[in-house]
Amino acid sequence: MPPTPPAPPPPIATSAKIKASTLGYFALPTITYGYMFCLVSLYFLKFATDILLIAPAIMGVIFGISRIWDAISDPLVGYWSDRTNSRWGRRRPWIAVCALPTALTFLMLFRPLSGMENTALVVWVSIGIIGFLSASTLLYVPHMALGAELSDDYHERSKIFAARHAGWIGGYIIGIGGIALLSAAATRSRADVLDVAAGQALFVAPLAAISLLLCAWRLKERKDFANKGSRKPVKALLDVLKNRHVRPPLLAYFFDNIGFAFAGTLALYIAEYVLEAPLAAPKFFLAFLIPSFAFTPIWLPLSRRFGKKNMWIFSMCLSACAYGAMFFIGKGDENILILLGALAGLANSAGHVIGPSLLSDVVDYDEYKTGERKEGAYFAAWNFAWKTANGITLMIIGIILSWVGFVPNVAQTVLVFYALKVMFSIVPFFFYLFAAFIFRTYQLNETRHKELQASLAVHRQDLDKT
Repeated sequence: MPPTPPAPPPPIATSAKIKASTLGYFALPTITYGYMFCLVSLYFLKFATDILLIAPAIMGVIFGISRIWDAISDPLVGYWSDRTNSRWGRRRPWIAVCALPTALTFLMLFRPLSGMENTALVVWVSIGIIGFLSASTLLYVPHMALGAELSDDYHERSKIFAARHAGWIGGYIIGIGGIALLSAAATRSRADVLDVAAGQALFVAPLAAISLLLCAWRLKERKDFANKGSRKPVKALLDVLKNRHVRPPLLAYFFDNIGFAFAGTLALYIAEYVLEAPLAAPKFFLAFLIPSFAFTPIWLPLSRRFGKKNMWIFSMCLSACAYGAMFFIGKGDENILILLGALAGLANSAGHVIGPSLLSDVVDYDEYKTGERKEGAYFAAWNFAWKTANGITLMIIGIILSWVGFVPNVAQTVLVFYALKVMFSIVPFFFYLFAAFIFRTYQLNETRHKELQASLAVHRQDLDKT
């Protein structure tokens, strides 16, 4: 008799579709965080320089110091999240713990104590910035790691992070309303801006804390991933760095965010000093955010048909074209800026839907190689890339503005005028193209991921028997 052929590997269990309630609770805290980050990333530099009267170079140094701290805190939170073992799971305790510091540090940024100035004000803002970004790490890393664990399915993961992005952008859109109120207050007096900023902070801070607690309370975690984190933090970091599939998306995400940070941070300056229409900035932000929100679900069927990789590359090239064209705007070109902003916003949503979904697939490859589940370590690297890109950009912008002679609330010199235009358009153009060029080497497609999941199914079954 012929030898009996080996038994085929067990089929991969098709992941159940994610429930709408799960997506809702997962996305809930991103709404308030989107609002807060809108004000911090798009408005706070201008608030600090024009309202709090802190020198741009000093603000650049503050953001630079916060990035150095992130180099330590991000991987530590990722490691601790992977290694946490409690009755509530690995991720949810961290989401709950960050509720109070998130609320308090956001209040510090937009509600400085009355009469505070000079060194005391700089120290206060420094603590607020570093504290808020540290609190965001306590949420961002475990929250995204939890998202990666909610499904094994190649495309359901995109749906999970699409919900997250929709919540985030929804919060940003509301935040643009907050910036519009602040911009309108700036036309009246500095005191009015301080009052409006304080009112917004007092309203949103407790809502942020409540949303974080609800997310931690209502979501569930996978028990089979408990106790599977790396036991050594240095090894966890080295495993991430050695993973050949993580480098292209991680570097692409880093350079993509540098391009976005330059344009987003300088939009307020462009509106006031290039277009000479300060209230055009909120319109530009809305023109960017609404298509980003509306087109979020569109990337799901497109990525199924054309592949996650191809869609992200296409979106980065589209972003490059949109920002590059913005160099040619000038006084009176508000409508052109809004149109190009809408095109950039449409492209923007792809990376935030597809990027984390791809990273979740890369974590599966890491389990195949190491036998560990290190979502926290991988999303710590993802978070670090994002925050470092923003921090480096804000530091560079602050230093360049001081170097070229920027003076707030007056007509700018020709040198400042063109420095603003180049940083707002040409710099993002090249960074987006460079990100697309790097990402072209990514190889873990849907077919390879299915093969990987089949191997993992066999391996997990063998472990269960032992």
